[in-house]
Amino acid sequence: MIDKKTTVQFTLLTFSIAYFVSGALIVLGPFGYSVHNWVHTFQQFLMNIPFAIYILSPAIASYVVLKKNKKIADFKEWLKTVFYIKNNIFVYLFVVAGLALYFLIHIAVSDRTEIVLPFYTFFLSLPGNLIIGGLEEAGWMYILQPKLNKKYGFVVSSVITGIIWTVWHIPLFFIPGTNHGEGLINFGMFVVQLMAFRFFHGAIYKISGKGFVFMSVLFHTMFNAASPIFGTMTMTWTGTIAANTAIILVSILTVVIYEKKSMTIMQVRKL
Repeated sequence: MIDKKTTVQFTLLTFSIAYFVSGALIVLGPFGYSVHNWVHTFQQFLMNIPFAIYILSPAIASYVVLKKNKKIADFKEWLKTVFYIKNNIFVYLFVVAGLALYFLIHIAVSDRTEIVLPFYTFFLSLPGNLIIGGLEEAGWMYILQPKLNKKYGFVVSSVITGIIWTVWHIPLFFIPGTNHGEGLINFGMFVVQLMAFRFFHGAIYKISGKGFVFMSVLFHTMFNAASPIFGTMTMTWTGTIAANTAIILVSILTVVIYEKKSMTIMQVRKL
């Protein structure tokens, strides 16, 4: 069981790694440093390593802190938990449906219908987005949000984790070459998305079995892989409010239904 000490240490170590590395990258920006979304040379690959460390800081902190506090025996056990894929098919469908709902609502309410990249790029970019994005959940969902959920409940834990997640993301808007490197222009829409998605991750945690970490990793990876295909289609306030409100409502409704069903099952067993 994850305790308060482990959770606090995880959060502090995550931010220490993330802000130290990202701070260095921001300082190096005026001297030519830039993240490369599409790596074509070995030099570009090397320049992306520090950025990858920043993005992987929750996963790195997760392993270090869990190992230090004897919550896991070794790296193999950590990997088994993160990539525990055995789960109810319903949970997989829930993850895919959440992804589809988000983008379909944006398409429905937006005047922008352009598809920037062919759909096959979604599959090609999955491995890269697992590392640069998906594995964040090896920290947020392995340690932070489940611990907060047990103490404060679904809604409050989603909000608190969302705020922490937002603060962790801020350096992205100042590192040259990232998808957010234009500064804080679209920060408001991004925050709305982050908060809504923490509700969705919270719902995944509630309805999943032992594989809840992997299901969150999967959703995060798939979302990051799909986003470039739709380009600026998702960058409208109308679509942002509509799509993310729907995600929050679906998440809450799913948790309410699941908890009522679980309570009914427990009552039947007592008879």
